[in-house]
Amino acid sequence: MEPDRLLDQLRAQIANRALFYLAAYDALTDAIGAERAEAVLTRAVRLRGRAVGEAFRRFAPADLTGLKEAFLGGLPGGEALFRPELRRCDGGALEIRFQTCPLQQAWREAGVPDAKRAVLCRIAGAVDLGTFEAAGFAIENRTWTPGATGCCHLTITPRDRS
Repeated sequence: MEPDRLLDQLRAQIANRALFYLAAYDALTDAIGAERAEAVLTRAVRLRGRAVGEAFRRFAPADLTGLKEAFLGGLPGGEALFRPELRRCDGGALEIRFQTCPLQQAWREAGVPDAKRAVLCRIAGAVDLGTFEAAGFAIENRTWTPGATGCCHLTITPRDRS
């Protein structure tokens, strides 16, 4: 199969996941309210991230270069879909800013308002929190907010063991 066709299929699958997040958030919001819906979905996505993070545990506590290579090397669609910008990788931190996000693009194309899109980005971004926590690192994930460019901005650091 042609690489462009595979990339289009992957983009469509990620968009489907984005629309599932939207449907789940809407259904839970109707049942338990927006605040609890966000908390429940964030917890579920974070738990999934924790399972993914086990694969990166071998880089803890401080092999940020190895972590960078493994994480960026395993991005769905390579670098084409998320367009990661490596801002820093040294002994103190691994910092990556994603320039695009097919989840966010799907929500934008579905007409999801900015404020709700920001909530969905926080929910989806919980996968990164769970991933790097389970791998043995500390992480700050600044997800997209209205008016911002790009998408998630990850700062991963060795976990303070004290």
